[in-house]
Amino acid sequence: MAEASRWHLGGTPKPKLQYRKDVEIRTTLQELLLYLIFLINLCILTFGMVNPHMYYLNKVMASLFLDTSVPGEERTNFRSIRSITDFWKFMEGPFLEGLYWDSWYNSNDLYDLKNTSRIYYENILLGVPRVRQLKVRNNTCKVYSSFQSLMNECYDKYTSKNEDLSDFGLKSDSEWKYSTPNRSSPWHWGFVGIYRNGGYIFTLSKSKSETRSKFINLRLNSWITRSTRVIFIDFSLYNANVNLFCIIRLVAEFPATGGILTSWQFYSVKLLRYVSNYDYFIASCEITFCIFLIVFTTQEIQKMREFKSAYFQSIWNWLELLLLVLCFVAIAFNVYCNIQISLLLGQLLKNTEKYSDFYFLAYWHIYYNNIIAITIFFAWIKIFKFISFNKTMSQLSSTLSRCMKDIVGFAIMFFIIFFAYAQLGFLVFGSQVDDFSTFQNSIFAQFRIILGDFNFAGIQQANRILGPIYFITFIFFVFFVLLNMFLAIINDTYAEVKADYSIGRRPDFELGKMIKKSYNNALEKLKLKKAQKDESKESAEKMKKWKERLEKKYYSTEIQDDYQPVTQQEFRDLFLYAVELEKELHYVSLKLNRVMRKVSALQY
Repeated sequence: MAEASRWHLGGTPKPKLQYRKDVEIRTTLQELLLYLIFLINLCILTFGMVNPHMYYLNKVMASLFLDTSVPGEERTNFRSIRSITDFWKFMEGPFLEGLYWDSWYNSNDLYDLKNTSRIYYENILLGVPRVRQLKVRNNTCKVYSSFQSLMNECYDKYTSKNEDLSDFGLKSDSEWKYSTPNRSSPWHWGFVGIYRNGGYIFTLSKSKSETRSKFINLRLNSWITRSTRVIFIDFSLYNANVNLFCIIRLVAEFPATGGILTSWQFYSVKLLRYVSNYDYFIASCEITFCIFLIVFTTQEIQKMREFKSAYFQSIWNWLELLLLVLCFVAIAFNVYCNIQISLLLGQLLKNTEKYSDFYFLAYWHIYYNNIIAITIFFAWIKIFKFISFNKTMSQLSSTLSRCMKDIVGFAIMFFIIFFAYAQLGFLVFGSQVDDFSTFQNSIFAQFRIILGDFNFAGIQQANRILGPIYFITFIFFVFFVLLNMFLAIINDTYAEVKADYSIGRRPDFELGKMIKKSYNNALEKLKLKKAQKDESKESAEKMKKWKERLEKKYYSTEIQDDYQPVTQQEFRDLFLYAVELEKELHYVSLKLNRVMRKVSALQY
């Protein structure tokens, strides 16, 4: 009788099963609410580190030192330097004029400068700028025997092994003597090499006229030679109006092929972290962030102890671990940066006659910003863990999981063809087209071609036969064939998933329904809304009607000679009834397994 009544109810979930679902729903909502508070706190913290004035300060300084032309030569600025002559014209012209501001626009004296230049009247020049160069030794490469009569000197590209450490030229001042590098200073990654600190160094003067004389003296005595491989110009500014440091580095590389390649770095950073009331509010957010991190770490450790090896089978748990690692790394970077700033900032500001190396502090501060940026990216991605119970998100995750094998097989085929074309482009156009100058550039150039950004004229000019053939065949196979195959795989799988969901295969509960149910319950308790029927009772009544209708039609004792086809609605009702029966059987199976485990435990 009990068995019959249970089936008669149409597969209603048992109280314990319903209780476990309610607990899961309540736990999910609590985790979501807690995580949203953490995410809001993290967003406030990260946006508090960024100041819109950073971009404008970089833009103003770049315009001054990169775009200002040599008087009488409008096309010669730092961006367009291609020869040693152009370099000295820049140093004695735009660079010198942009660095020393000692009077107003109407030639009146500035207010008390305290022997310090104020660029654009607002940015204090900290200390004095520094210029240094790195050189390579002679005979670091080998000249072919047939050309030794024409050229007996050979200077290879820069490496730490090829670097020249000997004094040269006048050998009197520091710019002619090699200075050993500082181990704590970071190396510089340029266009044609990776350069370490040290080299032949000189600092500029506080006086504009003395600095001009210094440049002329170095130019006349050939400070730049054939062995020169790179020259760095470093200086730092501080703007008290917006509490920002601007660390500037101008780089001129001298490749072994000849000519000059220029690059630059403008880092606007906030080294003095806690000045205004808003800064102290950000500090409170940092403390809150640490508290959240301790709570989340404790929760993950408890989950590991509870689930053991099964814990690592969920991709969301891996994302959680990655997020925790990034948070701890960000805290470590923050602590290290603050310690270094407190130790070095006072020393750097004491002596205004020496170069103040703020590049070291800016370098680590930029790395800290990058870590925070990656952290908040994955923090937003984790939102999918909570909204995956939504019908649409569940369809998306089901689609990706079902077609994963097909996508892996497609990816193998795609990248075989893609890398084949990349190597073809590199070998055919590498010496002529900038986009294909290296194999890595060829790969990114092909991704840009897929997105519609390409230089067909350059490809055609590099090779009038292979250029058009490469372009047309690449577009045909990759764009029209492979990409459409990829979309077909996704579309077909999504259609299958959507069909399954339309006939009843869907998540046990959805986040939207959970929130709606909690909202309705709150309104009912406040007597702002009439109480609705229990969903479980509605489901039981619905299942009862299904059962009676199906039994009446297909299990009737009367013999029916006429054929009655099954309608689509009847098939859907039958399928839903089968799904409910499957849930009941699954519940019974779990109960039997639990009983069997208890019996086996009693036997032993």
